[in-house]
Amino acid sequence: MAKLADALDLGSSAARHVGSTPIIRTYLTSFRSIGRIFFTFPPKAEQKNNKMATVERVNTGLLNDKLTVKLNKEDYLPSFEKKLKEYSKTANIPGFRKGMVPAGMIKKMYGAGLFQDEVLRTIEKELYTYLDKEKPEIFAQPLPLENELQKLDMNSPGDFDFSFEIGLKPAFTLSDVAKASFTRNTVEVTDAMVTEEINRMQLKAGKMQEKETIDNEEDVINVLLTESDENSIGVEGGIVKDISVPVKLFNPKMQKQLMGKKPGDSFVFQLVSAFEGENLNTILKDLGLENNDTAPAKKYFQQEIKTIGIVEKREMNEEFFNEVYPGKDIKTEEDLRTALKEEIQKYWDAQSRNQLHDQLYHNLLEQTKMEFPKEFLTRWLKTGGDKQRTQEEAEAEYPTFENQLKWTLISDTIIKENKLDVSEEELRSSLKEEVSRYFGNMNMGEDMSWLESYIDRMMKDEKQIDATYRRLVTEKLFGWAEAQAKPTEKTVTSEELIAMQHNHQH
Repeated sequence: MAKLADALDLGSSAARHVGSTPIIRTYLTSFRSIGRIFFTFPPKAEQKNNKMATVERVNTGLLNDKLTVKLNKEDYLPSFEKKLKEYSKTANIPGFRKGMVPAGMIKKMYGAGLFQDEVLRTIEKELYTYLDKEKPEIFAQPLPLENELQKLDMNSPGDFDFSFEIGLKPAFTLSDVAKASFTRNTVEVTDAMVTEEINRMQLKAGKMQEKETIDNEEDVINVLLTESDENSIGVEGGIVKDISVPVKLFNPKMQKQLMGKKPGDSFVFQLVSAFEGENLNTILKDLGLENNDTAPAKKYFQQEIKTIGIVEKREMNEEFFNEVYPGKDIKTEEDLRTALKEEIQKYWDAQSRNQLHDQLYHNLLEQTKMEFPKEFLTRWLKTGGDKQRTQEEAEAEYPTFENQLKWTLISDTIIKENKLDVSEEELRSSLKEEVSRYFGNMNMGEDMSWLESYIDRMMKDEKQIDATYRRLVTEKLFGWAEAQAKPTEKTVTSEELIAMQHNHQH
């Protein structure tokens, strides 16, 4: 479900992503006075109809075009001369009264910078006007090609050509999800799974009795975990955390190594070598790492045993039932088992749905065929992205970048064609659910009038709203895809479903 949120946004219209100063500033910084001019595209109302400038477009490769803005001096010279006059009226120069500075001095002091600014401002305006009129479907922003800025001389105004290249979005046909093969892998919750969960809850709520040596898989060890390498050398800025771990959570090989250990003993282990399946996910979560991910699981930790204990299980009574499910009026163990079975089933149904969504994601991404202007996008990644990259870095990152870009195009198309929008009411409702989950079982009183004002404040947080919108629209996208699919139903074990999730990481 995170695919859409993680995809790169290279724009959906020329007007949106080309109408900003960085297009030309990309290559101007070294040629102009830093910080003197802030480029903006002129409003449409100020654009003149009698322009002599032209824009030529030539194809240079697969989905790659060259735009050349051709200026006549009449396109920029009047505005340059107007700027000189404005400066002469407002400039404060020692030895001269305001508005009385000779025009020649103004031109000598400020003319070169103003001249360059007006030429480049005119180029921006012409480029913007062309893209707004023609509306080519482009990626990101036009990339400036090498232009001879040093030839801009206010004493020799003339005609100038400035060239840019654009990358065009490909035309494509979405994979037909309705005709593809999918499997809905479902887990049926067993009595044994419910019993295991009850035992876990009894242990969690039980009393700890300390002991000197690990001799039983039911023992619980309190350990200090320090992220390190395989040779016990600590990782600078790494994770350091105290946690309690039941011995039985370790895999059989590690359990055997733990037997006989005492407080103060320490050793190095790799997470993926010490834990398996859902137990590995539990430890990753306790450490604040992403579960269902192979990279964090490969981390090494120095484990120092602080204390060893055996937990006396919590008695099964109404007090315990009420702590587990406050307000549900659970009186018997049978009632508890019924409630737990429903809750566990909901969890595995959600995991099953996520795994089906993963299949849908791969089908859409791999079976939707499209081509990209690779050379242009590599150059954009190198010079026009979020940071400057070397050629080698850009080429190394390109495959992942292209996949993200491809998913953005696919998801944008699905959202647009099926009108999968998110309303303000849906945003507010989702935020309310989030707040309710945060407060959990806390008694918030009868007066809930504060909640609306709290949601109002959250609605003003752009980062919060953007994240919530992306999550909701992604849910709608996969909901649409799921409705198109005709999956085969298959019952699997929880371990088998977890293995499927581990084998399909992105």
